[in-house]
Amino acid sequence: MKKRTPELTPNPSLPDDLLLTCFARVSRLYYPTLSLVSKSCRSLITSPELYKTRSFLNHSESCLYVCLKLPPDPNPRWFTLCRKPNRSLTNITKKKKKKKKKSSGSHTWHEAPSMLMERRYPVASVVDGKIYVVGGLKDFDSSKWMEVFDSKTQTWEFVLSPPTPVKRFIFWTAVIEEEIYMFGENGVAYKPEEDTWKSEVMSIGVVCHCVVDNVLYCYFDGINWYDSDIGHWIELKGLEGLPEFARYSNVFLVDYGGKIAVFWDKDLPSSGCKSRAIWCAVISLERCNNSREIQGNIEWLDVVLTVPYCYSFVNVLVATV
Repeated sequence: MKKRTPELTPNPSLPDDLLLTCFARVSRLYYPTLSLVSKSCRSLITSPELYKTRSFLNHSESCLYVCLKLPPDPNPRWFTLCRKPNRSLTNITKKKKKKKKKSSGSHTWHEAPSMLMERRYPVASVVDGKIYVVGGLKDFDSSKWMEVFDSKTQTWEFVLSPPTPVKRFIFWTAVIEEEIYMFGENGVAYKPEEDTWKSEVMSIGVVCHCVVDNVLYCYFDGINWYDSDIGHWIELKGLEGLPEFARYSNVFLVDYGGKIAVFWDKDLPSSGCKSRAIWCAVISLERCNNSREIQGNIEWLDVVLTVPYCYSFVNVLVATV
């Protein structure tokens, strides 16, 4: 007698809520692969609900973004670091827009209200979910030197001016222990929680910097960190294998989830000096000698992107998603 072939019954699809909970527990490294399973999976992977679920379950990860200007396109473009199957920068096909804010979870832009003052090359910092913009006034007015944007109320307002006379331009800022340090033609510091100012005497003339666990790191003839207790810069040890950067290199540092991500570029002679390679290294940090010393350790370094020779490195940032 012939055996009867059992009828195949399709598996019922899982509810979206259950899939979101499963996806939220998976590292973002596997999202490109999961998005290939089906259209519904791809829709869930790119949904804002997924990132809300990840945050609720405390499964957030640091995501690295880089903004570059690639000729002949006049519009800056955002790239994200793709660590699988290789460590490379992937274009997320979103152009940088003026007066807009970006959602790192859904890769979309949202319109934001204009600032109260017209500014040229201002500098911004974020403290407690608020954006503080300083300097760059077209018509200098110390009472309107700084303004703050509240993302919850979607409103701007001016910040009390510092008692110390300030100059027109600020070149860069750093947030250390919820205090904004501003460096330019002169330096001051502002603590939003107490609404107080103080003169800042930290001596530094470079703009390549980042803050990790309330420690300021900068690049000048190597990566150095600032010891506020003794008032000077100390070379970060343990970076054997990190190449010496060329004098022409664009160098950027960023806090990458408690580690330092450093970017630099290098000419490609094989291209006839028509292209450059962007390199990236991730450095873990360890406190030693009763926290009086900091030791660095290079976890990996590699080329992540090839760009035209006359490109511009606009910015690099990290979002928790």
